[in-house]
Amino acid sequence: MRELVKDLEARREQVRRMGGEERVAKQHARGKMTARERLAAFFDDGVHVEVGMHGTQMGLAAGPDGKDRPPADAVVCAFGKVDGRMVCAAAYDFTVKGGSIGQTGEEKVTRLRQMALRGRWPMVWFIDSGGARIDPGSMHPDSISLFAGSGHLFREQVHMSGVVPQVAAMVGPGAAGTAYIPGLADFVPMVKDVGSMALGGPPLVRAMTGEDISEQELGGSKVHATKSGVGDAEYASDAECIAAVKRYLSFFPSSCDEEPPRLPVTDPVERREESLLDLLPESPRRAYDMLKLIDAIVDHGERFDLKPRWARSIITCLARIGGQPVGIVANQPTQMGGILDVDASDKAARFMQICDAFNVPLVFLQDVPGFMIGSKVEHEGIIRHGAKMLHVMAAATVPKITVVVRKAYGAGYYVMCGRAYEPDLIVGWPTAEISVMGPEGMLGIAAKKMFGDAPPPPEVKQGMIEALQKNIDVMKVAGWGLIDDVIDPRDTRRAIAWGLELARKKRVERPEKKRGIIPV
Repeated sequence: MRELVKDLEARREQVRRMGGEERVAKQHARGKMTARERLAAFFDDGVHVEVGMHGTQMGLAAGPDGKDRPPADAVVCAFGKVDGRMVCAAAYDFTVKGGSIGQTGEEKVTRLRQMALRGRWPMVWFIDSGGARIDPGSMHPDSISLFAGSGHLFREQVHMSGVVPQVAAMVGPGAAGTAYIPGLADFVPMVKDVGSMALGGPPLVRAMTGEDISEQELGGSKVHATKSGVGDAEYASDAECIAAVKRYLSFFPSSCDEEPPRLPVTDPVERREESLLDLLPESPRRAYDMLKLIDAIVDHGERFDLKPRWARSIITCLARIGGQPVGIVANQPTQMGGILDVDASDKAARFMQICDAFNVPLVFLQDVPGFMIGSKVEHEGIIRHGAKMLHVMAAATVPKITVVVRKAYGAGYYVMCGRAYEPDLIVGWPTAEISVMGPEGMLGIAAKKMFGDAPPPPEVKQGMIEALQKNIDVMKVAGWGLIDDVIDPRDTRRAIAWGLELARKKRVERPEKKRGIIPV
């Protein structure tokens, strides 16, 4: 037995060396951690249990001489605790065959996904991979035909969706097959100028299209954090990215069967915020920073932004109010006046789906002029994208709290959880305006009927605007009982906290059906 154990430890040590000293040194020279270093930094005190450590290429995949045996088959799979809760994680090892997906490696990750789903634990990927393994130098030609049996990883990821949180941290490249892992994940942090994802890497793009483009230009962290919206945020290093994954998970339960973790209340919910009296400018046409309002009302002014540099007219962030995790959806007046366009609709809908799936209450801060109009957005499918947001809002069953800060116009009011969309509490500031559109828009329609193509006289125009303004006064809406209260802005935190407590045990019944059909 002693000899067998000695041999076992020698084999383990060989696997722990990954691709060898030279390749590990190259990984470090790029400013990157190794797969094993990432897992050690991720799990509490670095303690974890590895799954499939001895997995490697077998049979035809091991080459003609059977000696091509990559350590751990280029992916390290493990489970352990993060902030005291169990998590499953797979880290692709770029020092071994570029972290490419081999048959045995995928068998290991499949096993880990099964553990996560059965145990109801979050699943995390640290992706640093060249994609599917294509190694003409060692592959037996017959092994290519095994592709016909592949692809179950994405099907299984879909089955996990909404059951357990899924995170795909892009700590290196994610080409071809590995690009769909973040595409299906809930949270996709990226290491700045290091993480990338694309369905085809630069060599394939060059070969198939003739386009000569770098990895970062094609699908780098900046591209996906600012243009495509596939990435959630950029982080300066592996360490910061790993910390972001841990913080993201801290807002969510381990599965949809549980409630999100509440923390002790260390910031009084009755706290009044005097600064909110001076937040809004005198003119309703002038912008202000909605993030200042959010920071004033959440616990200790701390929030976790998701997709902050994409679709910037809408804010989506996680925070706590009274120790309770909440998802905040807020219009940002500093960006196009807070209007909703195609990307803003997608961003908000995606975020609301994630929160609703994992029992995280939603808080809406409205200052919305409505949806963008015009030929450009119509050609982009604004109706379909706006309907997506409507669909998710109407389907959501988590506690929903709405605060109308200023403008709440048209369908923008609906999708930001207006009265018809079952808010558990809806309140307005004295500055709130709830209407089918703003007075200027209504004036334009009325003036066309009254004066034709000629502009109305200035004194008539001003008088009409003032008359219309009186009819969108929030006190009239409150008079009809269509909002629950008009509040002092300083009491916004208190109102939200009490609304969350009110809805804590809510039950919502929906018609029985197989599934809703979301406009995608």
